[in-house]
Amino acid sequence: MKSSNFLIVESDAARADAVSSALAFMGYRPVQAGRMQPEEAAEGWRGAWVGTVEDETELEGYLAALGRQARNLPMLVAADSPIATALIADDANQNVELIDMPLRYERLQEALRALQARVQPPAQSNLRFVGQSGPMQRVNALIRQVAPFDSSVLVLGESGSGKELVARTIHDCSPRRDKPFVAINCGAIPAELLESELFGHEKGAFTGAISTRKGRFELAEGGTLFLDEIGDMSLPMQVKLLRVLQERVFERVGGNRAQRCDVRIIAATHRDLEGAIERGTFREDLFYRLSVFPLEMPALRQRLEDLPALIAEFNQRLVQRGLSSVRFTPSAMNALCQHTWPGNVRELSNLVERMAILMPQGDIRAADLPEKYRGAVAVEEVTGAALIAMMEAEPEITETFRYGGEDDPSVLPQGGLDLKDHLAGIEIGLIRQALDSANGVVAHAAKLLRVQRTTLVEKLRKYGLSEAAQAG
Repeated sequence: MKSSNFLIVESDAARADAVSSALAFMGYRPVQAGRMQPEEAAEGWRGAWVGTVEDETELEGYLAALGRQARNLPMLVAADSPIATALIADDANQNVELIDMPLRYERLQEALRALQARVQPPAQSNLRFVGQSGPMQRVNALIRQVAPFDSSVLVLGESGSGKELVARTIHDCSPRRDKPFVAINCGAIPAELLESELFGHEKGAFTGAISTRKGRFELAEGGTLFLDEIGDMSLPMQVKLLRVLQERVFERVGGNRAQRCDVRIIAATHRDLEGAIERGTFREDLFYRLSVFPLEMPALRQRLEDLPALIAEFNQRLVQRGLSSVRFTPSAMNALCQHTWPGNVRELSNLVERMAILMPQGDIRAADLPEKYRGAVAVEEVTGAALIAMMEAEPEITETFRYGGEDDPSVLPQGGLDLKDHLAGIEIGLIRQALDSANGVVAHAAKLLRVQRTTLVEKLRKYGLSEAAQAG
């Protein structure tokens, strides 16, 4: 990869080979300065190793060939380098990490990630979460804090609240952003197959293993592995996963060769893991291994002030797919704020798409929402709409309404009434009048009633009036 070039400035041939091998194992492309070709100088550079160099002039000569890329280039400097002190003392270059010799892989890995986090801090633009509510501001702040480090993260929250999006955002804001993000749902794969999915298998390891296959740990090498619904993993599989997390070594199913892995683990679950530990269905040691940095995703009902921003975001996505955006009236928004949202953001996304299909151009009122979303707000809106329509209807009805005749719908009878049935009766009467005026043509009747054709069709089905309508 051209963007992974790493300059090696080292006169000790044995040390240069050792550093090159370690960097190559980590996914970089080491280029020894003395062998650098002119065309390579213009390629992307991720950093430089500075070892046995007699003076700064020699280093400056190599860096000059890189042009502008040499400015603030991250540097790994051997602690015993003759120019180490000068580089550390240079206030203009803050991107320096000292490496003690002999070279240790773990320290090299740690220094590289520290440099990458310093040079390319997580950008706020990478944060994908919509909304400015207090709970979401806290989530975004926690993501910024944990992203630069390799600490394991446990994302908690209800189904549909956006746990996988948290994991992807952490990955995108981390130094591992150029490496794979691999997700696996531990609850969707049978227990007997999960080991093969995670660790891979050798040819002939079991019936149906017709070829060698890499597992998710191998596919995510250098990047992030997202273990979704970790609470559904079986106890025997939890034991095997714990060993890999502790030792960073695994074996393919049917194999006997240990393989090292370099992945960041992010797990998620909607289950109460502490309760599962008490019931004996989840290992306590695995819980503490995963929850180095717990992050809880708020439910949508806890961040209702984000509804307008979320709807605007979903509208943008619908337009990109060729659908129309939707417009919710204030009464509809009030009704949505009364809903409990058991399906969280995923449920809201589905509702917006459904309404975009049913009412592509009109304003969506509370009465137009599916029944479970209407709440008490829809009753007020239906009453107001019915009365306004009556004022515009037949003169006889209008006069009755104005002067409070014995059938005045605005006067509560002495014995009370069933409000739902009463309003339905008013609505049925108005629909029948509109159909009569439009000679049964639904499209024309919908215009008279100021509703979408699809809305009127739904009401005709609801009240059993379809036979009184004609196609159109």
